[in-house]
Amino acid sequence: MSFLGGGRSRTPSTPSTTTQIVREAPGIEERKLELMDIARQVAQKPISLPSIQVAPLSQLEQQATRLAGQTGVGAGTTAQGIAQLQAAAAAPNIQQFFNPFDQFVTGEILRQGQQMQNQLSAQAVGSGAFGGGREGVQQAELQNRILSNIGRARQQGFGTALQAAQNQQRTQAAVGQQLLGAGQLQQQMGQQDISQLMAAGGVQRQLAQAALDAQRQSTLQQQFEPFQRAEFLANLYAAGPKTQSGVTMGTAPTTSPLAQAVGTGIGAFTAFQNTK
Repeated sequence: MSFLGGGRSRTPSTPSTTTQIVREAPGIEERKLELMDIARQVAQKPISLPSIQVAPLSQLEQQATRLAGQTGVGAGTTAQGIAQLQAAAAAPNIQQFFNPFDQFVTGEILRQGQQMQNQLSAQAVGSGAFGGGREGVQQAELQNRILSNIGRARQQGFGTALQAAQNQQRTQAAVGQQLLGAGQLQQQMGQQDISQLMAAGGVQRQLAQAALDAQRQSTLQQQFEPFQRAEFLANLYAAGPKTQSGVTMGTAPTTSPLAQAVGTGIGAFTAFQNTK
């Protein structure tokens, strides 16, 4: 007996599924869950990062800045020197150096000359030659001697006054040169003071900046210390130390870029002052 298209129908077989769950030992798993809770608490706590602080100019640098802003150092001394040189270059005032007693010398010459004239006249009257030619010649010669003596006295007084005026000019010129040199020396000394103040003040500012950087670095280390403890536990639970640390804090303080810029600017200013 045959069956066409007969036979029992067969239901397709469904493959079986096997789920395997691998878990840590209960104690280890509990510890790791605790670690995750600790890490979540640490991560959720906000951190206020300390701002980068720049040390201000030191007192010495501020003093140097004030000195650098003062113009005209030595200008008063220089102006006095120029005035002395101008006075030395001008025409000398000889009149002020004439001896006031020269007029007494001239008066004495005239007085003595008058006495001699009177004597000549008396002699001429005694000899009966008063008003004669011989008396006239003698009177003329005496008059010439009087004028000659007066001329020599005046010439001598003029020469003395001229010498005194020239000496004054030379003295004024020498004093003027000394005052000019003193004015330049004042300027140089002022610039040297500024350079020394800048150098010493720069050292003070660098020390203050290093203290600020070290303080900031210490604050960062304190704030990130919980992360380091959490990572330390993670390394232990991972059954061995990691080759790298995700949170690493350096200990050496670093200089802020703004502080470096300020230091560079002051160094350039000091070098510019030294070139003057």
